[in-house]
Amino acid sequence: MPVQKTMSNNVIVIQDSDFETEVLSAEQPVLAYFWATWCGPCKLVAPSVEAVAQTYGDRLKVVKLEVDKSLNAAKTCKVEGVPALRFFKNQQMIESHEGAITKQQLMDWVEQKLEKTENS
Repeated sequence: MPVQKTMSNNVIVIQDSDFETEVLSAEQPVLAYFWATWCGPCKLVAPSVEAVAQTYGDRLKVVKLEVDKSLNAAKTCKVEGVPALRFFKNQQMIESHEGAITKQQLMDWVEQKLEKTENS
């Protein structure tokens, strides 16, 4: 399946088949957002993820995976609940967050991870 872009063109929608290429082999840091159609809190977090992609798109790749269609990636990332966020740098998951998060909390979290990876 080819990689698809969401309406905003900032968040890349991927599945298991794209995970290696889009996340693990990425040259820049990656924020992976795991969600589900049946998840109420995911609907609240999604606009914040889009805002992160728009704000940090020059420093960060943002991908989103529907857990029910990406079981292998969810297992690899040890996703136990959604919404779930995983931050990758140099082919490794370096940070994770599960549960609802406000836009400001997410922005702060991403900024902190980017500063940490850019200064290391």
